[in-house]
Amino acid sequence: MQTSFDYAAIRIVPRVDREEFINAGVIVFCKQRRFLRALVTLTPERLRALWPESDVDLVQLHLTAFAKICDGDPAAGPIAQLSQAERFHWLVSPRSTTVQVSAVHTGLCQDPEIALRRLFQQLVAV
Repeated sequence: MQTSFDYAAIRIVPRVDREEFINAGVIVFCKQRRFLRALVTLTPERLRALWPESDVDLVQLHLTAFAKICDGDPAAGPIAQLSQAERFHWLVSPRSTTVQVSAVHTGLCQDPEIALRRLFQQLVAV
């Protein structure tokens, strides 16, 4: 049975004023299947191609936080303790920082895990 899901790409914008970015992850939320997960990766060479002075370790820390919040990991702080829907909406809210997200899109799937992996391959993998 097909269910709807929402997703967004996680972007690294090393210089907000230049509006250049690389996709570094995907978040998928499927309320009906109680699924919220992020897949993230960072290719330091791609990041440094946009801005050589990028703090790769700090960016990686922020990306890891996205995944931990999705998983409800207590180490991720109080946001991780919210409901899945609240966590998803908090993660995809607009921000003007180095780590941003795309607009939220919707889709249909039979398995949100497969949808997450497919989107990751399409939007992030190099």
